[in-house]
Amino acid sequence: MISVRCPHCNVGLKVDEKKLPSGITTFKCPKCKRPIPVSMLSQKEGEGISSSDSDTVLLHPIKKGIGQITVLPDAETTGQIFPLTEGVSIIGRKSSKPFLATIGIETADRSMSREHIRIEVKKDSKGGYIHCLSDNNSKNYTLYNSNYLGVGEEVILNNNDEIIIGRTVLRFNE
Repeated sequence: MISVRCPHCNVGLKVDEKKLPSGITTFKCPKCKRPIPVSMLSQKEGEGISSSDSDTVLLHPIKKGIGQITVLPDAETTGQIFPLTEGVSIIGRKSSKPFLATIGIETADRSMSREHIRIEVKKDSKGGYIHCLSDNNSKNYTLYNSNYLGVGEEVILNNNDEIIIGRTVLRFNE
């Protein structure tokens, strides 16, 4: 048995690593239902597993860089790419009126709010970055990988995640 802590909700779990199917890279947290990356103990040929002679290897690579948002082109919107920076970015429809968005998308999509979503980029404990997405109290809500974000809900973005604000499709890339 190994002790695991969910990186999303911080619940402590005990996992029998011998019962994990081979090839599995994540499992869902029983509390928050988000994926937890699996780390396995590696061993040298012929040696027993113990904490003194084994290293823990993370199967998912550590996210070292800061990602970007790509706006996919459609009839109302041209393709656009916006690099993210450390800190909070507010993303929405570009407007001539004063607004708080730090990233303004040039679009004719009036169902996109001027301050539609919020992405916070922050350093993690391993020296990489995590990207947290939340809806910014928009009128028309936000779809994240085909699921609506709830009020106050925050998700951690992964490479190639799809975000739909209004009728405009965005893609997150690391």
